[in-house]
Amino acid sequence: MRQLPKIDTNIPLSSLNDRMKDSMAEHIGIEFTEIHADYLMARMPVDKRTFQPLRMLNGGASLVLAETLGSMAANMVLDRDKFVAFGMEINANHLKAAHLGFVYGKASPFHIGKTTQVWEIEIRDDEGDLVCISRLTMAVVEIKEDALRLKK
Repeated sequence: MRQLPKIDTNIPLSSLNDRMKDSMAEHIGIEFTEIHADYLMARMPVDKRTFQPLRMLNGGASLVLAETLGSMAANMVLDRDKFVAFGMEINANHLKAAHLGFVYGKASPFHIGKTTQVWEIEIRDDEGDLVCISRLTMAVVEIKEDALRLKK
């Protein structure tokens, strides 16, 4: 069985959380909590920012958490001077309602290829019950020479 590339664990959590400034992730309270070679974790509050009208976690908020986690993790396995990963497709199954506290997402690689990546994101509540399962497909794109010059 082929070994999947590992997530770069040398990046501090504070750096990941700083990247969330002035974004939807910051607005709804997503915070990265753990970096491991085989997964990335974050938490998100279940509150007025993430409720749907029936005062439970909005499925769209779960997808924001899943895409935030999967996208960050996907880019953390790449040489970011040469490649960038962009979301292509996301799907989710909402399995249980969450009403209070936090939900915790864990993104793990399912497939890491040269041009695509597939990530599985499990979202659990404070009791550890599975609230949502999501799969995110990412496109891996080479950064062109012209873009590299503009980046510097």
